[in-house]
Amino acid sequence: MDLKHISHLIDTSSAKLFGLMPDGERIYSFELSNENGMKVQIINYGATVTSLQIPLENGKLEDVVLGFDNLDAYLQSYNLPSAPYFGTTVGRYAGRINKGSFTLNDTTFQLAGNNNGNTLHGGNEGFGEKVWSFTNLTHGKNPSITLRLLSENLDENFPGELQIGLTYTLTEENELTLEYKAVTTEDTIINLTHHSYFNLNGHDSSVLDQEMFVNSDKILETKPDNIPSGNFTNLSGHAFDFRSPKNCPAVIDNSFVIESKNEIAATLFSKKNNLKMNVFTDQPSVHVYVGGNCFDTLKGKENADYHPSSGICFETQNFPDAPNHAHFPSSVLKKGEQYHQKTVYQFQKIN
Repeated sequence: MDLKHISHLIDTSSAKLFGLMPDGERIYSFELSNENGMKVQIINYGATVTSLQIPLENGKLEDVVLGFDNLDAYLQSYNLPSAPYFGTTVGRYAGRINKGSFTLNDTTFQLAGNNNGNTLHGGNEGFGEKVWSFTNLTHGKNPSITLRLLSENLDENFPGELQIGLTYTLTEENELTLEYKAVTTEDTIINLTHHSYFNLNGHDSSVLDQEMFVNSDKILETKPDNIPSGNFTNLSGHAFDFRSPKNCPAVIDNSFVIESKNEIAATLFSKKNNLKMNVFTDQPSVHVYVGGNCFDTLKGKENADYHPSSGICFETQNFPDAPNHAHFPSSVLKKGEQYHQKTVYQFQKIN
């Protein structure tokens, strides 16, 4: 895959202008829709999903992800006491890295300590704050769009020039499929994920009455600063054993180990809408996080007041701090190799 030479940027005449960056660069919003009426809107700031509308009875569309109506709010959200990363693509490394430090090929790299001295979601300016390029828009059945980003060598002090492609596809089976590919000019570490906050009752409510299932029998044990200890916690008898569905907890920020790649990794179910979301992934974990708080500072879409239980994230990814644990799945992408990751969010009406 050659991501470096991008010669087919798509025509933005069919796009909606979403806003202007501080330097005047235009940010666009594209919409994909399938033949069932499901719609997803994506902007090239952060390769971000701003809206995901699911058809219900009587032609009603329910927007099931949190977000903002304008670019300025997305920009301001990174100044909140805890940035929500609504709908963004997280990188270069999703999750936390202990003390912002890792060693690769006998060289130690020091990253930004943007989360209590640890590195979170790529550092001070991760991929969610970067302007991506739109390419390869397809129409008709199973419409898709690809976004691309070039992350320079030593961007946030990660080694290697990294070229990333992310394709969003909206299938006729009401699936939002995300497929990531990346190559690097030097050995590096990588861990990409999607950070939508889902709420099947609609983005302006609470997830606490929705049921969650996670196909996992253990989570990563963490220290008080939420850095993995290297050990695992067995979930038998644990409050976070979601192998039998139960309501979303008010507080959770944990990585569930996913060992089967061909089964549903997690589900979310709304009794109110009889709507179910299944999550499929080829990654070793799903990090589950309930949140969305905007601290009464920013308004969400349609003037919504987002609070600490407004949405739930299912972040399909490698383990946090994997570069510092030899027994964790490797996060190293070598020069000449290709990173590949696929995640599917599938929506079903339950009669």
